[in-house]
Formats: sequence, C-alpha cells, structure tokens
Amino acid sequence: MCRNIKTLFNFSPSATDEEIEAAALQYVRKITGFNKPSKANEAAFNRAVYEIQLISKTLLETLETKAEPRNREIEIERARSRAAKRFGINE
Repeated sequence: MCRNIKTLFNFSPSATDEEIEAAALQYVRKITGFNKPSKANEAAFNRAVYEIQLISKTLLETLETKAEPRNREIEIERARSRAAKRFGINE
C-alpha cells in the first residue's frame, strides 16, 4: 500500500491538493489496515485522512531547501527506468 506514497517536497510546480490527499489516504490505509473502512469506522477514517492532509500541506509549505526544485517529468522517467530494471520490462 505505501508504495503509492511519493515524495511531494521540492517539486516545480508544487504538490497539488489532490496529491497530498492521495498520500494522506495511503498513509491512513497503511496504519489502519483498511482499504475501505466499515460504516462504523468511516467517519474516523475520513477525519484522519483530512487532518493528515492539512498537516502535510502545512509541512510542505513551511519546509525550506537550497536545492533546485525537481522536475516532475524527469522524476517520472527515472521511476520508469528503475521499474524496467527491477521487473525486466522492455520499453
């Protein structure tokens, strides 16, 4: 499950709200063990996702670095290359 959580800091353009929400959702899924919560746990699950999303957004907005922002397209290509090596996929 956590393999879907990607680094969101220091990209140009910055991480979107949707990317931050997706990371928060994956985090809550991982620590609860629920892919989809039961009706009894749905409110607590959704509240946790929302709160983690807010905290994550605040964190990303306040972090500082002197490094150049990373390019999304280059990082995607690097990930594809690593996957091809790992899984023996021919492009």
